[in-house]
Amino acid sequence: MDKTDNISIEELAGIAKELRLDILEMTTRAGSGHPSSSWSAVEIVTALYFGGVLRYKPQDPWWDERDRFIMSKGHAAPLLYAALARAGYFDLKELSRLREAGSPVQGHPIRGLMPGVEATTGSLGQGLSLGIGHVLGGRLAGKKFHVFVLLGDGECEAGQIWEAAMSAAHFKTGNLVAILDYNKYQETGPISREIGLEPLVEKWHSFGWNVHEVNGHDLQAVLGILHLAKQLEATGIPQMIIAHTIKGKGVSFVEADFTFHGRALTLEQAELAREEINAAG
Repeated sequence: MDKTDNISIEELAGIAKELRLDILEMTTRAGSGHPSSSWSAVEIVTALYFGGVLRYKPQDPWWDERDRFIMSKGHAAPLLYAALARAGYFDLKELSRLREAGSPVQGHPIRGLMPGVEATTGSLGQGLSLGIGHVLGGRLAGKKFHVFVLLGDGECEAGQIWEAAMSAAHFKTGNLVAILDYNKYQETGPISREIGLEPLVEKWHSFGWNVHEVNGHDLQAVLGILHLAKQLEATGIPQMIIAHTIKGKGVSFVEADFTFHGRALTLEQAELAREEINAAG
């Protein structure tokens, strides 16, 4: 049995299934949200929080030496909340309050409302800059931690991403790891039709980053790349992981329809989705 930090790949797959179900229940109950954008990154976030990659203490969420995770694609907040709850930051019951008026579990993450939320995101294109700020702030404070930033492919059409990319290389942010959830779709359609990103690997290389590609749903492969990226800190070169994913992964009819980017499933659709997720291997 494959093991990573005393947890098996099979156990991690079980956690990924729980996260998918949490996202389904949260968004269906709220009647809004971004289920497909959350589902595409489930294995990435599972590996980070439960595969021995991130250093964190749920009982001490602002521990100075913790690794930072920034959900730059803030519309995938349901995934972040589900992972934090499953990791022990707060009670799972809080997930049922997604998008309620006055709830701390808002549609996009807001720092200060829920423990473990490192940054207020949702205005796309800003998360990488925030990550660099954490790196440089930690450097000034003499702290040693890694910063992980999960980007959406649609937000990589924003100019601020590329300004941040230049800055990261210039300041030799070797403890910065960016992960691109490359599911090839944004709210309005295929990335290739809206503003194409290719040649993506060559672009990040040209901005001074190490670039790795991975199947974003292969937990073993994702874990390997994440651990490798951490080990390369001493090079001073920021690391980009391009994770090839499927938007809506885990529910076939959502995978086939990019318009679920910004809409919840109906009760009838949710029942079909629940059966499909539970039936997965």
